[in-house]
Amino acid sequence: MDLASSRVDLAPAGVDLAGGLAALRGLLARPLASYYLLISSSGLLLLIGLTMVFSATSVRASAADGNAFAMVAKQALFALIGLVAFWICQRLPARTFRALGLPTLGVAALLLVVLDVLHLWDKLNGDRDAVLGPLEARLLWLYIGPIQVQPSELAKFGLVLWGADMIARKGAALGWWRELTTPLFPVVGLLFLLVGYNDLGTMLCLLAVVVGLLWAAGIRKRVFATLSVFGLIGVGLLVAAASIGAGSSEEGARNYRLARLTMFFNPPPPDECGLTDCYQYLQARYAIDNGGWFGVGLGKSSLKWNWLPEAHNDFIFAILAEDLGVVGCAVVLTLFAVLAYTGLRIARRVADPFRRLAATAATAWLVSQAVINIGGVVGLLPITGLPLPFISDGGSALVVTLAAIGMLASFARAEPDAARALHARPAPRWVRLLWAPLPPLPSARRRGKLPAPAPREPGSGSGTGRRREPEAGPAGGRARRGRAGTASERRR
Repeated sequence: MDLASSRVDLAPAGVDLAGGLAALRGLLARPLASYYLLISSSGLLLLIGLTMVFSATSVRASAADGNAFAMVAKQALFALIGLVAFWICQRLPARTFRALGLPTLGVAALLLVVLDVLHLWDKLNGDRDAVLGPLEARLLWLYIGPIQVQPSELAKFGLVLWGADMIARKGAALGWWRELTTPLFPVVGLLFLLVGYNDLGTMLCLLAVVVGLLWAAGIRKRVFATLSVFGLIGVGLLVAAASIGAGSSEEGARNYRLARLTMFFNPPPPDECGLTDCYQYLQARYAIDNGGWFGVGLGKSSLKWNWLPEAHNDFIFAILAEDLGVVGCAVVLTLFAVLAYTGLRIARRVADPFRRLAATAATAWLVSQAVINIGGVVGLLPITGLPLPFISDGGSALVVTLAAIGMLASFARAEPDAARALHARPAPRWVRLLWAPLPPLPSARRRGKLPAPAPREPGSGSGTGRRREPEAGPAGGRARRGRAGTASERRR
């Protein structure tokens, strides 16, 4: 009997699974697959976000000023600004991002210092508003006249750029502790303190950025173990700092950060929640339960009628679950999974160490923030107050997120295969001027186009292989560098 004819066909009639997988592999093998995956996933997430902001805020905005489109119009304006930031960032080369790292981080740190000083001034003087001239601080937001900014969002992007540039410069020397401690750990520690004083959730997101950078650099496991210990100690200190007035707490008041952790590990029964710390979590579970598999319909959520606090921001995923059900949640999770895959794919394919580190760190930032937010809404993680990227209402977060996507788009176009494909069939000049210029071609050494070495005479030496390019990461010890090393190695 023929074994091929005896196999059971598990696929439905008319469905060719093998052909579908082959077609998918063919699409992913295209030179610009990373670029199109990034644009499509982030664009769909942005469109879903604007739709959900309107669904979650229409009732509130209509009750406030009679215009149901007031809040979504503001979010759409920030989306347009973010698209401009995306367009600018996708046109920039890697050397410009490296040059912008330190200034971006410095501006973010300065704004964080001003924000924290205003909050401390408010607590010391007992004023109701933290105002100093044109400056005003409200929780995580800093008002500079009519301009409202959230410095912690800019700090994420600044840490990605500065950290990737610093680690790429150190190269193989990063395997030594003294190279890690100067200046990475002091700067990161100060940034964690400035951010964590007001926003513990964003500090955890910054920690994910640092972990992504060090992981992409190939740091040893013992370093991660040591960092984990110090990270837990720092989180514990920041949780305890809420008892003395850190963040939105007040001295002598109940520690809201500790209450969130206690509620997560030991949640009270639903009938005992009332208006305590588990109220928001309980209402989110009600919204998810109401949605079921297919949802109650777009815009028909009932929990947004002032039952669920921060329904338009931190807990917008619960409104999405009630409106669109499990199917809608699965679509959003799939898009974030595609974004994560694309970011790591870009990091794996680019040849420049800075691009690889920055792409990994940016992906870790966006994906970890989405995981922390969704995990808090569904009850798998403690509530931290982080917004959901692309989806939640918030101008600063959306603009900075789209700028990071623009950076990833620039890196995707710089993949060796993508760069060669774009140069082989360049777009018209007006398209390059309006959209993005051609990326630089990879060097001959990285393309593997070097001429074959001349045959050696007997006894002249045995090394015929090509010398490896230096990479960011530990070398397991100090490598011996002679005069035969590359120029970049001699500079180190």
